[in-house]
Amino acid sequence: MAYGPTDLVVVKFPGSRFSGEIAPALAELVESGTIRIIDLLFAQKAEDGSLTVVELAELDDDLYEALDPVVGELAGMLSEDDAIQFAGSLEPGSSVALLLFENSWAARLSEAVRNSSGQVLISERLPRSVMEELAAS
Repeated sequence: MAYGPTDLVVVKFPGSRFSGEIAPALAELVESGTIRIIDLLFAQKAEDGSLTVVELAELDDDLYEALDPVVGELAGMLSEDDAIQFAGSLEPGSSVALLLFENSWAARLSEAVRNSSGQVLISERLPRSVMEELAAS
């Protein structure tokens, strides 16, 4: 399968607190064709420092039901080792989510560039803080 531009986003949740806003936001992005979720994995660091990797099917029922329709079939590209690498630096009692997604909105443009023998020289995501600085100057 060919992929368009793909991002890995790792989100830390101090104290493993979730507001319930993430699943609907992801659903909106998937349903609009903006992104396609390729893989999703979670890890938790217990108070004693032990690490647990949690896959989608192992989430509590409410979170699973919110994410499952949005995710579709996961590619299994993220590994337990990936999750442990990011979870290792967490504070005890915290969680991390790893999200690998294709920027579906850019897939057609990427294909057109390739078909035109074009080569992307730079593709870089600028952090919000950089954009705010640029806008302020």
